[in-house]
Amino acid sequence: MALPAVLGERGIDPLPLLAEFGLKPADFLDPENTISFRDAGRLFARCAEAAGCPHFALLVGQRASFSGLGAVGFLMESAPDVRTALQEMSRHFRVHNPNAAITVVEEESFAAFGFAILQAGLEAEEHILDFAMAIGLNILQAMCGPDWHPIEVRFAHARPRDLGPYGFFRSVLRFDEGESALVFARHWMDMRPRGADPLLHMMMAHRVGEIEARFSEDLVGEVRRMLPGLFLERTATLAVVMKRLGLGARTLNRRLAAEGTSFLQLREEASNAMARQLLESTRMSVTEIAGLLGYANPSAFTRAFYRWSGVAPTHWRSSKNRRPLKRGESKGLAWRRQAQRQRKKPAAGKGSAKILGAVKPVVKKRAARRKGSA
Repeated sequence: MALPAVLGERGIDPLPLLAEFGLKPADFLDPENTISFRDAGRLFARCAEAAGCPHFALLVGQRASFSGLGAVGFLMESAPDVRTALQEMSRHFRVHNPNAAITVVEEESFAAFGFAILQAGLEAEEHILDFAMAIGLNILQAMCGPDWHPIEVRFAHARPRDLGPYGFFRSVLRFDEGESALVFARHWMDMRPRGADPLLHMMMAHRVGEIEARFSEDLVGEVRRMLPGLFLERTATLAVVMKRLGLGARTLNRRLAAEGTSFLQLREEASNAMARQLLESTRMSVTEIAGLLGYANPSAFTRAFYRWSGVAPTHWRSSKNRRPLKRGESKGLAWRRQAQRQRKKPAAGKGSAKILGAVKPVVKKRAARRKGSA
């Protein structure tokens, strides 16, 4: 909704630019208006080009609020606690955007609030991911107050040249990750949002239910929406899907077969989409992507990707003009991720000091390598 205003502030007349996409400024006044997800990515890329501002989508996301999410936003704002708000957003986000999914993960000391793109082959995915992370930050601060802050922010795209605009997050930033997510101390999940209102929450639940009734998403759609989050949790199995849907194995398989597919086909479809996104938008190694998607080894992933695309993942990445990692960079990223896995989950202490401390050995190792090469 803030896009025309941000264009104007950058000295650009929004009328002709929006007209390229069949839009006009008045279209951005109603949060229930929609454009295709594919056009959204192209629109962000075009605005970034016209404004000479690679972080244009981040600026737009910084202006977002609950109202920009329509009925789902008001449902969240009036929820009894942050946990309920985020879970309801995950459950009902298809009302706002059927081509993306919200993931909510809780561990012993931290929680992660993430955003996953379901539609493969989108242009300018990095713009959409930046936009989503900025909105997520605004939403959580609106619910928890100015004292809330993320422990770290993860981006499923490559590190931008200029990190200055990302100071908005006031947190440790991690790029080339397998997910885009805000990680924060778990105790915030129990907090009562400042806008909690039982009556409004009941009314908005009814409103969201009315909208969802028009969607009539089938079982295939439900499974597709569930899978990205399960991959990130390393639990993309038939048993977990059965439990979440409340269905037995025979019933689930029979209903999927009646719709012309199977769980294995849907899981492979989701794996293909996530692999393409990570290959194009990040500099994660093929080995790391294979591990994230649950393959026993890189060779098994390469064979699967060749079956999907007719080319090896490294060749597919090259065709998309994604600069491959240099040898030193690959080792550095792999070493850092190994250190992240070995240390306990993100610290829930104040600020980001504990996270920064956890990566000091990486910094020392890189410094030693530079000294040796000099």
